[in-house]
Amino acid sequence: MGFFDMFKKKEAPAAAPSVASVDAAAAPDTLCAPATGKAVKMTDVPDPVFGTEVLGKGCAVWPEGETVYAPVSGTVTVTMGHAVGLMSDDGIEVLVHVGVDTVNMQGKGFTGLVKKDDHVTAGQPMLQFDKKAIADAGYKDVVVLAVSNTAEFADVSMIVDPETQVTAGTAVVKVTRK
Repeated sequence: MGFFDMFKKKEAPAAAPSVASVDAAAAPDTLCAPATGKAVKMTDVPDPVFGTEVLGKGCAVWPEGETVYAPVSGTVTVTMGHAVGLMSDDGIEVLVHVGVDTVNMQGKGFTGLVKKDDHVTAGQPMLQFDKKAIADAGYKDVVVLAVSNTAEFADVSMIVDPETQVTAGTAVVKVTRK
């Protein structure tokens, strides 16, 4: 490096591309699709914990894209690289989890767009993931949408037909209060 090189203006690093929000059919006691793709029943998720609804009822989406959107408006309670937990503004605990066994990837292939205690709006981007990295690691990229406090409600049900193509932001789960 020459003497005058010290005075050259350094180029700023490229900013991460921003992801636009999607229109969401936000309504009380309703969860929206966290991704665009094929909606499936929770019991069809190829994972014994989600498939048996141990972590709550809901549904899942086999994604076409690589962005996960907030299914409700609420506060981020936890981020784990491959998953985001939310407390909706109307008291529904929601877990959005990308993939089966992707916890083993230790965050590689995932980019968080929110952090704990952030307030999100339904349809806001929360997480990006790399479908190829997930496949290369030998995992499936299904996006799970679970109501983790299911026992507090009379019912949690999928309101679109299974195997239906949904767009991120489409109402897919209805919670019925006791």
